[in-house]
Amino acid sequence: MLFEQYIEEGLGCASYLIGDEEAGEAVVVDPAYAVEQYLAAAERKGVRISRILETHTHADHVSGHGRLALEHGLPVCIHPEAQPEYPFEPLEDGARVDAGQVCLRVIHTPGHRPEHCCFAVADLSRAEDPWLVLTGDSLLVGDSARPDLAVDAQEGAESLFHSLRRLLELPDGVELYPGHVAGSMCGAGMSSKASSTIGFERRFNHSLAYTEAADFIAQAAAATATPRPPNMERIVELNRGPFLGSPPPLVEVSSPGGATILDVRGAEDFARGHVPGAINIPVGGSGFATKAGFVLDADEHVVLYAGADGEAERAVRGLRAVGLFNVDGHLSGADAGERLEPLTLDELEQMLGNGPIELVDVREKDERDHGYIPESLHIPYRRIRACAEELRRAGTVITICETGSRASTAASILVAAGIDARPVLGEGVSAWRRRGGQCVEFRRCGS
Repeated sequence: MLFEQYIEEGLGCASYLIGDEEAGEAVVVDPAYAVEQYLAAAERKGVRISRILETHTHADHVSGHGRLALEHGLPVCIHPEAQPEYPFEPLEDGARVDAGQVCLRVIHTPGHRPEHCCFAVADLSRAEDPWLVLTGDSLLVGDSARPDLAVDAQEGAESLFHSLRRLLELPDGVELYPGHVAGSMCGAGMSSKASSTIGFERRFNHSLAYTEAADFIAQAAAATATPRPPNMERIVELNRGPFLGSPPPLVEVSSPGGATILDVRGAEDFARGHVPGAINIPVGGSGFATKAGFVLDADEHVVLYAGADGEAERAVRGLRAVGLFNVDGHLSGADAGERLEPLTLDELEQMLGNGPIELVDVREKDERDHGYIPESLHIPYRRIRACAEELRRAGTVITICETGSRASTAASILVAAGIDARPVLGEGVSAWRRRGGQCVEFRRCGS
């Protein structure tokens, strides 16, 4: 049996190549837009990819099923409830998809989305009992999926409750491989572990502790607190719509030509010198693609400014993964003479109370609820562009998060808008709290 798991960097999205090496056949489940990895693995293993299986229409990343269909003539399989606009082979509850002696049985598990399916995988050369289950965005490691992204949260939670009961009918020893791990926005408390077992989740996953649907529905409401990516609906339409083919190659350009300059270097490098007007989202930090999806408009044209080898290619892959395709090129030869003046916490402490400054906490609400600096204004980094005018009269704006990455992004947006801004880099609110920072009632804008 051939079984390989792929985790999409920064998004926490998992995809799978499953098949029978002796028979020379395999299927891909929930492919990322960057399909080269599956093609290379199939060639290396000597198997032919015969079809694509989607657990559901994804809302947080662009699927690669269109590229595999258009470029390699592969059929795409999905439950009819997805109502796709592309030709597809329907997946129905109880159906099976074979790749040699490997059998994937379909379990319809609505809740996260109405069409959602899981796949119980058996190696028939050993036994007909399932060896593992691909749970997509239903049962995650340590959590269950958000029920509010496709239907009303209560309706989705009720469907999800019954779907989870079905998965619990599987034996404890069945290995569990989810569609997402930590880093995704499809679950609030999922583990970073890439797999588990049904038995372990039965014992320790809080979502499975509820025996009554009403109790599960009540707790599932907490999962809707995480903000929805603003490009979610667009990604759904891309994934449900006509097949999307290969992107153009990344080219080098000598000027932005009116596009937004996206500097993907680290925050410290950006502070030492950057192209005027650039926005900094470090590709080396966590969640690059997710942050870009929040900060950039869906139709906004960007050019990349990168440093180390491979940064631009990593960045364009991340942008395309979340449906940001208007990358006009990689900027070279531009004047990177504008600087930021970052702060340490010692310098911040000296500045507080000594001048007209506005300290802006750019973390999310759930982070801020655990502690924040007195008198700080709360504007999540993803809302800074919308709130920039409010800060124009604030004097110097100091931005702070936990490590400096989001603080740099927020400060770069403000500086690009002509506002005096400085980020705290290298440390943040948690370090401040360890120094004795107090918790007081906070003010918030734009949450």
